Amino acid sequence: MTKTQTTTTIKKTRAGSGAEPASRVTRSDEREDDGGLVANDVRLVGRLSGQITELELPSGDALVTFRISVPRSPRAASVGTGAGGQRVDSLPCTAWSPRLRRSILNWRTGDLVEVSGAVRCRFYQAGGGTRSRVEIEATTARIIRRASAA
Repeated sequence: MTKTQTTTTIKKTRAGSGAEPASRVTRSDEREDDGGLVANDVRLVGRLSGQITELELPSGDALVTFRISVPRSPRAASVGTGAGGQRVDSLPCTAWSPRLRRSILNWRTGDLVEVSGAVRCRFYQAGGGTRSRVEIEATTARIIRRASAA
């Protein structure tokens, strides 16, 4: 499974230099907005950290949810997290396409995986009110290395 990518050359002009150096940007899910380049493109490589849950929403849509633990860089782990620092981030992920859901349901806790997609904010009704959840919506995912059998 591969993600379609587009390579674009962007020319920037430095004030007073007259030079137009070109920089190559590989992109997907990008657009030009207010004169600046914006993107919502995520790639995670980490370990599956827990159970995969299969859900069917009241709308009839189906999805799987899972969490990926991604190590922080030593510098990021030491900044602003108190003594010792947080060493990993556990990130919630979802997959909506039937083919991707079936593939992910075969993963095991501890598998080293790669997930690509975008950050999404999903709104839903629960407990008499509207709630939101920020998660990574996977568009591609694969096992890099299986966890050893328990």
